[in-house]
Amino acid sequence: MKQNVQKFGRFLSGMVMPNIGAFIAWGFIAAFFIEKGWFPNATIAGMVGPMLQYLLPILIGYTGGRAIGGQKGAVTGALATLGAIASTDSTMFIGAMICGPLGGWCIKKFDEKMEGHIPAGFEMVVNNFSVGIIGAILSVLAIFVIGPVCVGLTNVLKSGVDFLVSHGLLPLTAVLVEPAKVLFLNNAINHGVFTPIGTEQAIEAGKSILFMIESNPGPGLGLLLAYCVAGKGETRSSAGAAAVIHFVGGIHEIYFPYVLMNPIVILGPMLGNVCAIFTLSLLGGGLVAAASPGSIIAEMLMTPPGGYFANIAGIAVGAVVSFLISAFLLKMFGKDSSLEEAQAQVAASKAASKGQAVSGSSTGAAVSANDVKKIVFACDAGMGSSAMGATMLRNKLKDAGITDIEVIHYPVGEIPGDCQIVVTHHELSGRAAERAPQARIVPIKNFMGAPEYAALVEELSAARKGGTAPAPAAEKKEETAGSGAILLEKQNVVLNCKPVTPEEAIKACGELMVKSGYVEEGYVPGMLERQKEFSLAIGNHVAIPHGTVAVKSLIKKTGIVVMTYPEGIQWDDELVTLVVGIAAKGDEHLEILGRVVEVADSEESTDALVKAASVEDLYKKLNGLD
Repeated sequence: MKQNVQKFGRFLSGMVMPNIGAFIAWGFIAAFFIEKGWFPNATIAGMVGPMLQYLLPILIGYTGGRAIGGQKGAVTGALATLGAIASTDSTMFIGAMICGPLGGWCIKKFDEKMEGHIPAGFEMVVNNFSVGIIGAILSVLAIFVIGPVCVGLTNVLKSGVDFLVSHGLLPLTAVLVEPAKVLFLNNAINHGVFTPIGTEQAIEAGKSILFMIESNPGPGLGLLLAYCVAGKGETRSSAGAAAVIHFVGGIHEIYFPYVLMNPIVILGPMLGNVCAIFTLSLLGGGLVAAASPGSIIAEMLMTPPGGYFANIAGIAVGAVVSFLISAFLLKMFGKDSSLEEAQAQVAASKAASKGQAVSGSSTGAAVSANDVKKIVFACDAGMGSSAMGATMLRNKLKDAGITDIEVIHYPVGEIPGDCQIVVTHHELSGRAAERAPQARIVPIKNFMGAPEYAALVEELSAARKGGTAPAPAAEKKEETAGSGAILLEKQNVVLNCKPVTPEEAIKACGELMVKSGYVEEGYVPGMLERQKEFSLAIGNHVAIPHGTVAVKSLIKKTGIVVMTYPEGIQWDDELVTLVVGIAAKGDEHLEILGRVVEVADSEESTDALVKAASVEDLYKKLNGLD
């Protein structure tokens, strides 16, 4: 249950955090130029309302839609969010957090239903009209359903806040806020609840205490300082640096692991914030706008003229009370837990596992080797390097007699939630951990010749020999839509090319794909963009140029082009002699990529193939005609 709440909280944070810069810009403009700001200016202050009413919610909706449905989901989510905005004069942060993901989910489900059913040449028409139609429907739905529901919820929350204020009970909100923060609901609470209500108060009074309930860095600072004094081992030595990052940088998430390793210490920040809110209420503290992130710098910048003493006092009281209580609890009940373990719990929702845990250089959750049923290879687009890596590992598992593990490939943004292990390029490991918090992440640098493959197979094999291995699954041959199709034409095999730059090699592949009718011209820039993100050279002197997910709709039909460079291309930090360009609408290309894996299973094999092969030879070998 806790892990699901954490996952939900991280998703909500994922909608807000990429747009923090916009919140900061809004906060600066409000702090400096509103009527009660430092430098009142009616013209500049005219941006405050539109930014709050339109820009910030639409950015949140756009980001939430993109997280689920890619670029099309982003646009659909923004359209749906606009409908919620149009339904009311209230700030629609909560509506954006609903409409954005809803738009992304709807467009994603539509695309799944239409996969393989769109006539060639009509992809762009279907893609654009689907976004327009679904977005229009959701925006109307948001006007009449989602918006009013959010207004009702906001009114209830506002009434609750008014009740607490009028009865002197506002400090009690900390009892709920601090545990919720540790479950990653901090951004949802701050920007979904306190910011809309606080903004109305700030417009009337020039400030609001609500902006400091969640963002106050004092309670977290007190907890970390307590670990500096009463902590043990690694936690004690690391807490000082964490305190600086938290207090000055405003990254509150950094103290969450320290709470999770000793949950009882949550009482420190909780009671510290209760006292902080009481102090702020007593002294008339508050901010003119939301402090994002919640650092001492942001708090001071958003403090109105004459409000420094009250705000500093509120932060200081929160820190002192939190420190005293946390230090006492650590002395009495503190456990000598591993900070690394707690950080893994925060970063990847670490699940408790039983039995032998697969070890090695990895991040994420511990996974029992006997429980591994699905391994996912993930790359940016999910059709090139990950497909070849999956083929290599699948073959190694088969050679080791392990046939009960499914090895599949996916884009890093679409990793399924039921996998136990994710193998991905080290530059994508962070995104993979966010997408699959339940899985162990194995970062690699070389999809073709990664030493991690052998280590992983050895561990899985050893675990099965040491325990009771599941009954082998019936071996079945994977069928693809294009099984038996000729995907590599003879005219698309170009031999003995002169050395060029990686970008020139990619353009040459792209031009050949365009000429052969595989892709539209716009696909080539997507191939170059893919190279910018990280290298298309995958090891064993092989490179596989292909586009990003964003340009996949520009693929007309599946096809492969092959170019050989006997003298070699210096491709980033690797030498490349075989370049295989890929345009893939579905999974038809996997058979050829599997053959590339077979004939280029080492640097020596690739170089020998390139030097000796003819057009006819490569045509037959890669089409399975040899």
